[in-house]
Amino acid sequence: MAQKKLVLLLNANQEYIRHLQEEDVKKYAPEINRLFEAITDTYIPLLWMFERLDSELIPYNLQLVLPPVLCTLLEDTVVQAQYVEWLTRAELFCTKETKRVAKNKKLQTLASARLETIKKCKADFTERYGMRLIPQFAQYQKAGKIEIMATCGTDIFMPFYKDMKEILSAQVETGLLAYKNFFGEVPDGFWLPELGYAEGVESVVRAYGFNYTVLDPRSTMLAKELPEDGIFYPCRFYNSLAVFTAKKIEEKVIFDEDDGFAVNPAYRNENRDAAFDLPAKDLVPFIDNGTARYASGCKYFNRSNDAQNDFAVIPVNESEIYSPEQAFEQIQKDAEFFVSSISNELNKASELAKNDDFVCETVLLDLDNLRKNWSEGLQWIETVLRKAAASDFEVTTCKSLLKNQYNLQKIVPYYASNLGAGYGENLLSNKNCWMMRYVKKASERMVDLADRFPTDTGLKARLLDLAAKELMIAQDSGWAKMLDEDISPEYVKKIFTESIHAFTMVFDSLGSNTVSTEWLTNLEAEHPLFPWMNYRIFSKKQ
Repeated sequence: MAQKKLVLLLNANQEYIRHLQEEDVKKYAPEINRLFEAITDTYIPLLWMFERLDSELIPYNLQLVLPPVLCTLLEDTVVQAQYVEWLTRAELFCTKETKRVAKNKKLQTLASARLETIKKCKADFTERYGMRLIPQFAQYQKAGKIEIMATCGTDIFMPFYKDMKEILSAQVETGLLAYKNFFGEVPDGFWLPELGYAEGVESVVRAYGFNYTVLDPRSTMLAKELPEDGIFYPCRFYNSLAVFTAKKIEEKVIFDEDDGFAVNPAYRNENRDAAFDLPAKDLVPFIDNGTARYASGCKYFNRSNDAQNDFAVIPVNESEIYSPEQAFEQIQKDAEFFVSSISNELNKASELAKNDDFVCETVLLDLDNLRKNWSEGLQWIETVLRKAAASDFEVTTCKSLLKNQYNLQKIVPYYASNLGAGYGENLLSNKNCWMMRYVKKASERMVDLADRFPTDTGLKARLLDLAAKELMIAQDSGWAKMLDEDISPEYVKKIFTESIHAFTMVFDSLGSNTVSTEWLTNLEAEHPLFPWMNYRIFSKKQ
């Protein structure tokens, strides 16, 4: 019987949101806060999870996607300083909260727990980690505990550019250079943003030496040659780029309205935060009076009754107060159910498998989605790893399963994605489709500029490098997703428009042979993304 394997693939997302000026930092605090929340509630806790598992000698392996934009922001000294200042303000607010709710011991316990989390994050971030998280993840990869996949420079939806090989090549090459810069290694796997695949993408990825990628089940199960072992065994393209199939379980298993894990009444209500419920004057200094609000992490409600007491600052009934103990008990049950389900699925797959090597299930989890909608998500992952260690299957990584890469079945996958209804159509909705004509035209012009100025240096090279970076920012599909979901639409329009405008300024400046050095220097300081950028990566490919 074939060996049974599970790959847990955790994907992180982050748009390039960075501001230098104090007035901009305050004005766009809700957008900037998204990264700071993610650091506090996901990235640092991930490191804590690894430490706990190591200290208890529990074996684990995880597959991670830490995209270049996220790594760049985490290594940015300006962002690091802003995060420490954010932690200081959060600590002051949580301290006030512990006093405000002191009459109710259960609420005070919750506020105190958040305060301790903030304090520990601040101490570890500044002292233990030296304000640098990426080297910490790199160490776990070198120790063989995790595998970090490479991906594009920004979160571009590759199928939209399948007719523009130079654009895809530039994005893949930028992602590869970023990976080497941040992790000091040559990666094996390449993550297609949003699992977006269209014919021809595989040739670009394979050209840069990657050995495997991951596709949505629609891509493999609608392939011209049906995989003999379905989604439970890797296949390969005709250029021998290996293919694993990742099953996104969030919609049905975690967030299903009827029986998803995250909707259980025992879990914390992520829609009720003290920073949204309290009078504005009580939020100072965490949030300035009169400015837009954002989450503080001080949350007291469970999910037992979302519809009632909408205007209550704190739970009215004791039954509505979140209980970490009850949540922990539920986590154990949900993790046990998940591990048992995986075991049953792998047992059935093993019985039916045509190969006698192994069967593998690759499960995809979006860290940003978990953080925003299921705060216990990381605890659940850790519990799954603990229970899996005593199960009949092994939690591993894709790289460890690629021993017979050139003997895998060849397939021709189908166009698909894990966005929208499976094809990324929400990236071209009536809310965001206007963006595409601008970014496509800019992409065409960038390829033209790279060929017109192949050997330029000095000021022209700086201009072209800036144009390349601004174009990549505009190509990020995250902006389109935010517009489609009505997340900070005015901010998204502003950032996208500014990037397109900056690119156009470079294009016009090169055409007229004039440039404002002050404007160039200021924008370089505002967007120090990919400092090693070389615009020639957009040159036409033979």
